[in-house]
Amino acid sequence: MSSTADAAPAATHQHGHDHDHADHPQGTLKSYTIGFVLSVILTAIPFWLVMSGALPTQITAITIIGFAVAQILVHMICFLHMNMKSEGGWSMMALLFTLILVVIALSGSLWVMYHLNTNMMPGHDMSQMP
Repeated sequence: MSSTADAAPAATHQHGHDHDHADHPQGTLKSYTIGFVLSVILTAIPFWLVMSGALPTQITAITIIGFAVAQILVHMICFLHMNMKSEGGWSMMALLFTLILVVIALSGSLWVMYHLNTNMMPGHDMSQMP
């Protein structure tokens, strides 16, 4: 009788343990290799653009920003395994919320700095002082 009672909790524990692993996506060697190769390419191209001076400075800066965004996406998909299915979509919602807050903070800071710069009173020229 005690052997039956002892077997039931062990089976329940085993089932719960298997369920925990099913919720978390595991990376494969293929996904890590693809992520690594893409990361190297997305780093090497901007490095070459800067070192060679093939494009004008402003276009190079915009291109580097584009490659940086692409590299962030590669890291999120290949290494962090983020998608709309993982954790019921909550990880993607948290990412979107974070991006919205960062955009608000950055645009607000740039707006304040721009208006402070244009609305400041002109400084006194100290060279005119006796």
